[in-house]
Amino acid sequence: IQRKFSSSPYEVYFPRNSTMEWQPHSPNCDVCLTSCRGIKRKKQLPNLQLAKRLKIIAERARKNRCGKNQGKLNNKNLMKKITNCKKIHLSTKLLAVDYPVDFIKAISCQICDHILSDPVETTCRHLFCRTCILKCLKVMGSYCPSCLYPCFPTDLVTPVRSFLNILDSLTLRCPVKECDEEILLGKYGQHLSSHKEMEGKEIYTHINKGGRPRQHLLSLTRRAQKHRLRELKLQVKTFAEKEEGGDIKAVCMTLFLLALRAKNEHRQADELEAIMQGRGSGLHPAVCLAIRVNTFLSCSQYHKMYRTVKAVTGRQIFQPLHALRTAEKALLPGYHPFEWKPPLKNVSANTEVGIIDGLSGLPHSVDDYPIDTIAKRFRYDAALVSTLMDMEEDILEGMKAHDLDDYLNGPFTVVVKESCDGMGDVSEKHGCGPAVPEKAVRFSFTVMTITITHGNANVRIFEEVKPNSELCCKPLCLMLADESDHETLTAILSPLIAEREAMKNSVLLLEMGGILRTFKFIFRGTGYDEKLVREVEGLEASGSTYICTLCDATRLEASQNLVFHSITRSHAENLERYEVWRSNPYHESVDELRDRVKGVSAKPFIETVPSIDALHCDIGNAAEFYKIFQFEIGEVYKNPDASKEERKRWQSALDKHLRKKM
Repeated sequence: IQRKFSSSPYEVYFPRNSTMEWQPHSPNCDVCLTSCRGIKRKKQLPNLQLAKRLKIIAERARKNRCGKNQGKLNNKNLMKKITNCKKIHLSTKLLAVDYPVDFIKAISCQICDHILSDPVETTCRHLFCRTCILKCLKVMGSYCPSCLYPCFPTDLVTPVRSFLNILDSLTLRCPVKECDEEILLGKYGQHLSSHKEMEGKEIYTHINKGGRPRQHLLSLTRRAQKHRLRELKLQVKTFAEKEEGGDIKAVCMTLFLLALRAKNEHRQADELEAIMQGRGSGLHPAVCLAIRVNTFLSCSQYHKMYRTVKAVTGRQIFQPLHALRTAEKALLPGYHPFEWKPPLKNVSANTEVGIIDGLSGLPHSVDDYPIDTIAKRFRYDAALVSTLMDMEEDILEGMKAHDLDDYLNGPFTVVVKESCDGMGDVSEKHGCGPAVPEKAVRFSFTVMTITITHGNANVRIFEEVKPNSELCCKPLCLMLADESDHETLTAILSPLIAEREAMKNSVLLLEMGGILRTFKFIFRGTGYDEKLVREVEGLEASGSTYICTLCDATRLEASQNLVFHSITRSHAENLERYEVWRSNPYHESVDELRDRVKGVSAKPFIETVPSIDALHCDIGNAAEFYKIFQFEIGEVYKNPDASKEERKRWQSALDKHLRKKM
């Protein structure tokens, strides 16, 4: 047994190699006489020398106890000097209720005797203020101040919640002069901050430093900043609600502005003032998004540029990525709510649909034709709604120009031009991406006109001035595929076509200008070149005998008659001919069957409006004039039966002349 822990007036030592022999402390003690080794001793006569000795021992014990108490008292005073918490912790004299002494002792710190502030519990179950125990452990060693049990800062834990609730529910008298209010301990700090003039605030303010050195506000985490500024925030909120109609942001920014002006930091103050007035010095997030997209910057590249510019100039010219993502949500499909009457067949009623996988419509059970491609698309109806909302100002201006501001009838008739074309080679020049085709196809649409029926007349409130511009051409689907791959095009574009067919028989309900309006759509598939028309209408390629996509003329018939032709082909007829080609109901030979279906060899899946695109028209004209010039050079009207060698000489002469001139 350690000497300093011994409470007896003299020390007891146990022998190492023999059994302890217990002796009775008095010959008159019946308990000792009967319990020591179970031996019954005879009653002995009182021994005067022994009684004298016992008296001396008792006197020593009494003095020892007094010395220990005096030592404890001195020790406690020393600890109070170490903690020096009189100005920051609350005295038990402030308790409004006359609680029992034992209860007050239970809610008091055993070092400073104040009401527990941010209480912690040691492993030996004693309670202290956090700051008090940490200071004592640092100065006096790693022992509990109450029982000298080993104790370390890492052993300290928060007491149980029920005890903390009892502590917070204690009633105190406010120490501020001329304030007789009684408040709960849990709300004491909030009450104290409400006093505008306090002489003793620094004396009684209840703070919690957590036992660590006080860090600068800007070096704290966001959560710690909120905790430290909680009282100030409540004051600002109270002032804003009372004086500024609850505009906390304006109050805080004005305080910051005044602080900058007071330190002569006028450049930052001017920038802040510009932001407060809505004319911020930085670029708008939508402009930053346009810059990122048009310069082909990835998110990480843009973020690097944003940080560099901010570090070099000291100003936030570009907006952070999260601001760009927020701006992007409003620009992409899936942002605006809408409804269809009747609901679209086989199309979800959910309107929050952004970019989706172009292959999502394929059943996973089909594995006989593996599609090695990547495709992304928008849902057709969501993309149309997004486009109409982008054009909201143009539509309302068009109505205003025709004095139709209060037009509530419907529907608005929207003519949509569909386009689809290959984008050529998009292969990776470096790196190793997924094994996909090196060509891409884009399906897009353009809103051409919007008309409304007013009286007996159709009034055109919008017309696209530049229908072939990239700015009005809205992408709908982008796929890595070859435009000659009929199966892949069919698989990816079929869901789009199904959505389009469903929209033809329904009416869109969309809120525009604060009024719920109705829209009907007319689709025109005119944005296809000859190659893609042949592909989606199931016709043979351009080298076919059936030279025309508008009629059934063969090359021979076309060469004999260049003037009188009429448009005879249609999507429905091509579908019928495909069924004939597929089933061969008349059991004909290949040539006979091909002549019957007039060049239809695959299933048509997109209805196109019969037309000739300007590019191929120019190509055809150029080829025709090239031939005419050759004939003029060789004077073919004099020699119609010229040989092949002579005709080649005419062609080379024309080529030489064109190179020289052009």
